[in-house]
Amino acid sequence: MHVLLVTPENPFIKAFRRGQFNNFSQLTMPYLAGFVRPPHTVGLVDEYNQKINLDARADLVGITCNTPNASHVYAMADAFRQRGRIVVLGGPHVTLLPEEAKQHADAVVVGEAERIWPQVLNDAANGRLAPFYRDPDPPTLDGLPHARRDLIFRRGFLEDTIFATRGCPHRCTYCNLRQIYNPKIRYRPVEEVVAEVRTFRSPFFTFWDDQLFMDPGYALRLCRGLEPLGKRWAAMVTLASTRNERLLAAARRAGCVCLFLGLESVSSESLRQANKAFNVVETYQEGIERIHRHRIAVQAGIVFGFDGDDETTFEETLRCTTRAGLDGATVSILTPFPHTPLFEEFKTGGRLLSQDWSYYNSKTAVAFQPARMSPEALWNGYMRFRRRFFSLPCIFERVKRSGVRPVQSFVLNIGYRRTVNNKIPGNPIPKEDTPECSREPDQM
Repeated sequence: MHVLLVTPENPFIKAFRRGQFNNFSQLTMPYLAGFVRPPHTVGLVDEYNQKINLDARADLVGITCNTPNASHVYAMADAFRQRGRIVVLGGPHVTLLPEEAKQHADAVVVGEAERIWPQVLNDAANGRLAPFYRDPDPPTLDGLPHARRDLIFRRGFLEDTIFATRGCPHRCTYCNLRQIYNPKIRYRPVEEVVAEVRTFRSPFFTFWDDQLFMDPGYALRLCRGLEPLGKRWAAMVTLASTRNERLLAAARRAGCVCLFLGLESVSSESLRQANKAFNVVETYQEGIERIHRHRIAVQAGIVFGFDGDDETTFEETLRCTTRAGLDGATVSILTPFPHTPLFEEFKTGGRLLSQDWSYYNSKTAVAFQPARMSPEALWNGYMRFRRRFFSLPCIFERVKRSGVRPVQSFVLNIGYRRTVNNKIPGNPIPKEDTPECSREPDQM
């Protein structure tokens, strides 16, 4: 049986990301390809830089699906099924809404796939595919196969990604991690992570973990294992976890060049409403300076649209982030993903503007009615912040204040600057509610 795995990319996000310099390869499908063993064969298509051939050789097509890609993925899956292919869907959106996804697939994988995916392959090969596959227990992360990076197409220095941990103990209202993964924190054996990193061709890689420093003891062991390899890497952590100076020093020695912090907001009220009060706004400046002292750059996640936000929030955020010397930022619009507490709150309150999932991408659309401003004001403020944050004067000011790897930071900021005025298809504000998942912005 030949298996074709697809990493989808809808045209909205593809247009938005065009020109950025830090678009690392997605890990899910190369990782699942590592589970495909003889007599089966496997191929991989990444829509970021490849076109889908619906008539390509395939007995089974596996597609991962997040919420903003749902309409696009469903249209693709329907087209493959019309051509007689077996289609299996999985990923975050499928886990959240398996019955919806099943309308477009022969089988869906709900939740984590380490034990389930080999069973799917075996059942499909023997003609006994079940409609739903769920693992009732969190799988161990021991003895996992390496991702098939040889199948990744033209990513160059950005092809190498890896995970070492899984799970998150926090309960942020807008986040769907607790609905997707078992909340129990699990860890890959350090020696297995290090062995996989040793195979990387690129001198740079990134951890896809949601919080690499959750367990300081594990993180220290991991850093000690990575130190002899001479690689450079980035990871996502919380600001609170970076109070550990010993860990920061170990990370720097191990090759850490950038940490991503989910700061989200400079409003304490907004953080409290989002159940993320462990972010303390008053410590942002001190925390960023501490990381900078270890010669590690800081990329922050910034989100606009919380109920504590109004039209003054954009200017205040610009002042705060510039003063702190942020090396860069991933700027997003608050998005109520399905089955999160935020989604249920907005749905009950009649604040969802649409349940057309193509609007739920955090970058190119507003999917809800904000509390203290209009959807148009949120969109315009978000775009204005991006233009000013990635303006040349602001870039120079932030890079100067940081002083960490200035050439690297400048180049990454220029990449983001190139995306600011990219033409994005469609309307950022739903003009009227559309049936769930009915809108497909492109033709397959």
